[in-house]
Amino acid sequence: MQQTLMMIKPDAVERSLTGRILSRVEEAGLRILRLRMVRLTPEQARDFYKVHEGKPFLDSLVAFMAGGPIVAAVLEGEDAIDRLEKIVGATDPANAEEGTIRKEFGLNIEKNSVHRSDAPETAENEIAWFDLNLALRPEPR
Repeated sequence: MQQTLMMIKPDAVERSLTGRILSRVEEAGLRILRLRMVRLTPEQARDFYKVHEGKPFLDSLVAFMAGGPIVAAVLEGEDAIDRLEKIVGATDPANAEEGTIRKEFGLNIEKNSVHRSDAPETAENEIAWFDLNLALRPEPR
C-alpha cells in the first residue's frame, strides 16, 4: 500500500467541488486516511511550495493558496501516486485528458482544482509537512 497527499485548492473549495472530487478519489479505489479543511497562511503556502523558490509564478501561487480554505487529504492504495495522477490529469487543464478532475473542474494552470504528490519521496515529504503544520491548526471560520 502506498500513501500520497492531495489538496483540493481554494478555487474548487469555493465552487463546492470538494465532495465530487473526493467521490472520484474513492471510486478510483483510494482510501482517505486523513482529511482536513484548513486555511494556509502565506508563510505556510510558501514553505509548502518551497520547491518552486525562484520561479516567477511562486508569489502568485502563494497568494492563491493562502486566499481561501483548502482540503488536504492523505490517501492510501495500491500504486496510489500513479492512480491519483491518472484521475487528476495534467497540471494545465487545457492539456488534461477528458474525464480527469483537472479537465472537468480546472480553470487554468494555477486554478487547476487539486494538488497531488508526484513521486514517492514527494508524497512522504508532503504528508510529513501536512502532519506537522496542518493537523494541529484550528478549523477555518
